[in-house]
Amino acid sequence: MLGCRLARVRDEGVDDDAAEVIGMTEVLLAVGTRKGLFIGRRRGGTWEFDESPYFNAQAVYSVALDTRGDTPRLLAGGDSAHWGPSVFHSDDLGRTWTEPAQPAVKFPKETGASLERVWQLHPAAAEPDVVYAGTEPAALYRSEDRGESFELVRPLWEHPTRSQWVPGGGGEGLHTVLTDERDPKSVTVAVSTAGVFRTADGGASWAPSNSGVSAVFLPDPNPEFGQCVHKVARDAATPDRLYLQNHWGVYRSDDAGGHWTDIGAGLPSTFGFAVAAHPHRGDTAYVFPINADADRVPADHRCRVFRTADAGKSWEPLTAGLPREDHYGTVLRDALCTDDAERAGVYFGNRNGEVFASADDGDNWRQLASHLPDVLCVRAAVVG
Repeated sequence: MLGCRLARVRDEGVDDDAAEVIGMTEVLLAVGTRKGLFIGRRRGGTWEFDESPYFNAQAVYSVALDTRGDTPRLLAGGDSAHWGPSVFHSDDLGRTWTEPAQPAVKFPKETGASLERVWQLHPAAAEPDVVYAGTEPAALYRSEDRGESFELVRPLWEHPTRSQWVPGGGGEGLHTVLTDERDPKSVTVAVSTAGVFRTADGGASWAPSNSGVSAVFLPDPNPEFGQCVHKVARDAATPDRLYLQNHWGVYRSDDAGGHWTDIGAGLPSTFGFAVAAHPHRGDTAYVFPINADADRVPADHRCRVFRTADAGKSWEPLTAGLPREDHYGTVLRDALCTDDAERAGVYFGNRNGEVFASADDGDNWRQLASHLPDVLCVRAAVVG
């Protein structure tokens, strides 16, 4: 396991036949932490981590692995306590990094705002060179040069409800961006604590999309906006199907966010931060339940990922290979992900500095790292 040293871990979840196939590829895993970015690579069923973190002492809240072009590009949102936030990119699988001469993401002077951090980096599904960034204060930025420069999407920044948005416990962050490969003008975002907003005209106008999502902490528990949405993911087979982890509540939408239905029955707690969808299999999603907003540790003090294979009608705990003793590692909103391998990998990291991986859709797990700084985000993809 990784603990300030090179890790070389055989993934026991990969059988010999699968390992032969994987040996011809490379899965890259990027782990953003409170004090740097750690990168692991899997070849032939064996994981190896680079010896030292990148962006030493910087908090890395966002990472994107852009595999759309001939050359994969990695993007990272670093947050230096001295120099401030910035977006870096790498075209050699993370071995060297470039920072633009001018800040890639910045608020125009007339907004009176300053960038706290970049919460999200998202390569657009239907536009090869477009990358979106979500920030704190909550705003959406669009890049047309693969993330080297960004422009503020003003209609969302100037939305008439904006004056009523209230920061969540972690700040006022736009932390989720979903694009639609069928329609480049369709974009869905989520803001803590304003809720879900959608555009169907490429960002020229935006509408709240929170019908059915409860805000138990407000006087009106069913407002048009103001929900504390923690994360949203899109179904692999049914693009209009979305999964939402709320501040209390797990939901599904079958109409691209027009209305949401509670699917939390069967979970030990409906509080949590993360949700991820299987990259190929429809109706399949993953969550990591947390005890409560006032007790932010794994539900029942057990390290468990829960999976649904029927769009939320039922949930099963995935525990094989995970710690069995009392556990206190909280998984944050971007610290659970899947890769895009044919035999899908599932990954999560926690605030204990541990990273776990499954090479078989979550059925079996292997610990890849320990004693890291707080894990803020994880991203994985087949890159070679």
